[in-house]
Amino acid sequence: MSLIKSGLILVGLGAAAVGGGIYFGAIHPGADEPHSAVVFKLIETARDRAIAVRAHDMVVPTLGSEAQIRSGAGNYAAMCTTCHLAPGMAATELSQGLYPAPPELSTLGAPDPARAFWVIKHGIKASGMPAWGKSMSDEYIWNMVAFLQEMPKMSPDQYQALVATSGGHSHGGGESMPHDDAMPGMAGMGSGNHHDGAAAMDHDDAGTAPHAHDTPMSADHDDAGSAPHAHDAPAPAAHDDAGAPAHDHDAPAPPAHDDAGGTPHDH
Repeated sequence: MSLIKSGLILVGLGAAAVGGGIYFGAIHPGADEPHSAVVFKLIETARDRAIAVRAHDMVVPTLGSEAQIRSGAGNYAAMCTTCHLAPGMAATELSQGLYPAPPELSTLGAPDPARAFWVIKHGIKASGMPAWGKSMSDEYIWNMVAFLQEMPKMSPDQYQALVATSGGHSHGGGESMPHDDAMPGMAGMGSGNHHDGAAAMDHDDAGTAPHAHDTPMSADHDDAGSAPHAHDAPAPAAHDDAGAPAHDHDAPAPPAHDDAGGTPHDH
């Protein structure tokens, strides 16, 4: 009985110590300070075992077709290279700043297909790994797994050539369209910027709405940004140098100002 009491006391003290450490901020939350070796090993083991248990009974389809690998390459280049890099690709700011550091997948060898599928689909909490299954169907995730089986064998040139012939970021809906300058590993692929729209709108230098130059009779703004002149009116009005109302040139006898700018003489 005394041993049980002693054990409960130790458990209580341990819980109190942990609770106190949490309350007083003893656990460093920054991504720039690694866990201790013991804590990291505990987290790593818990993660790996949890994934293995959940992927154990998964049925892996036939993988390795050219179409699967090409599809997976396009989506990998668009969605994964910023963190996991690619053959011949230098480290990125994100890959260096995340903790735990995302693995460089092209250097690890072929992953276990079932576990790779599970991780891609469900993500990993508190690691930066998203649950891509929220936007990708299983078919496209398996295509990415097929690509991951082959990527470690590829040279940088082979990888880039494969990506260039792929469909790019395409998995049947839900895709966001990234810009080229934010897409490392996307050489030869289409841009996320759509310049080929039927009626693309070009902004001027100040970011204002474009003028409608392609209308039959577009309105032109003057230098001061005032309302456009109606060029198609039967008798257009013209502003004088000071911006005053225009003289009516169609009148038989327009009024004239005298030399001193006073009341006009009645001609």
